[in-house]
Amino acid sequence: MAHEVGLASSLQVIHHETSPTVRNEEVYRVNPLGKVPVLIHNDGFALFDSNVICEYLDGLHERERAIPLAGRERLVSLRLQALAQGLCDAGIAMRHETERRPEPYRYPAMRDGLMEKLLSSYDFLENEEPSIDPHNAKADHVDIGQIALATALSWLEFRRLPDFESGRPRLAAWYGAFTQRPSMLATPLTGETVD
Repeated sequence: MAHEVGLASSLQVIHHETSPTVRNEEVYRVNPLGKVPVLIHNDGFALFDSNVICEYLDGLHERERAIPLAGRERLVSLRLQALAQGLCDAGIAMRHETERRPEPYRYPAMRDGLMEKLLSSYDFLENEEPSIDPHNAKADHVDIGQIALATALSWLEFRRLPDFESGRPRLAAWYGAFTQRPSMLATPLTGETVD
C-alpha cells in the first residue's frame, strides 16, 4: 500500500518474526496481540492491523484514494479486502493443521474445511469478482482490495498452500500481471517460520 500511494520512502521497515508459540517481546511492546504489521509514529504511537494502517496511509497522500470513499466502488473494494483477509486467516489456520502443530494434534477434518474455504474463495474470484481483470492489474491506480488480494495470494503461494492458479486462468493472469507491479517487486516474501 505504501508503495502504491507513494509513501514507501517515508517509512523505515523493520522485519520481525512472530509466532503464536514464541513471544517476540519487541512486537508485544507495541501490539498486545503480538502480531505484525505495526506502524509506529515518531512519537511512539502505534497502529496495528493491516486494515487500520492502510486506512491511515490512504489519508496521507495526494493521489487518488486507494480506499474509495463511497458507493458501490467502495463496497466492492472493501469486500475484496475482506476476502483477502479471510484467505490469510484460513491459510494460517491450515498451516497449523498441516505443518506447525505437532502431528498427533492435527485435525484432518479442520484442515479439509479450511482447504474448502480457500478453494471456494479462489473459485469466487475466478468467476464472480469484477476487479479480477488482467488489464486493470497494470493500471496506474489500484484499490485496497486489489492490493490486499495480491498480497494474500503472494503469501499463500509463498507458504505452498493450495494452488489458486490451476484451472483458474482469469485469476492466474490477473495475479501474474499484478506481481509485476513495482510495489510487489519491492516487497518479496522471504524467511521461514521458526517455533
